Amino acid sequence: MATPHPFALSVRDIVHKPGRMREVEETAPFGEKVGEGLAAVLPDQPIDLDVRLESVHEGILATGTASVTALATCARCLVEFDLDVDVDFLELFAYDGASESDYLVVDETVDLLPVVRDAVVLALPFQPVDRPDCSGLDPETGERLEPGTDLVPEETIDPRWAALQGFAQDVADEPSDDDAQASKKE
Repeated sequence: MATPHPFALSVRDIVHKPGRMREVEETAPFGEKVGEGLAAVLPDQPIDLDVRLESVHEGILATGTASVTALATCARCLVEFDLDVDVDFLELFAYDGASESDYLVVDETVDLLPVVRDAVVLALPFQPVDRPDCSGLDPETGERLEPGTDLVPEETIDPRWAALQGFAQDVADEPSDDDAQASKKE
């Protein structure tokens, strides 16, 4: 039999005893990489879990918070940095057949691992930034720009639209119908 994960918590003392509750603090890693792309939690990174387990008629209600540090890569400048992730969760672990919950109380145990993992994955940003004022990389040199640097790109005209550029200047030089009517009234 496999050793249960530390987030598989025994609820033997409160199962089928509505109104009873217990608080648990646990620290353990996921044991696998969680997340993809530019932000992920490494397999050995510890997760701090604070959970309140309450016995209700339908099952065990788990309410809590989880905190972990993810390794992220800035989407603007490609620098790796630590990203603190804090999530809240609320999940009902139903007794067999008592509810249409996705999670069940199995052998007087609730397994919080999938609940916490899903909450953390949903909290990871798709495009993390190492700091809010990150200016990214210089498009010509590839060097990291100083915070607050604002590059104004040169305006390039698509050759397909180049013929219209002269038209816009002609229109700006011609008086509008409103201007012509105003000069007639004077």
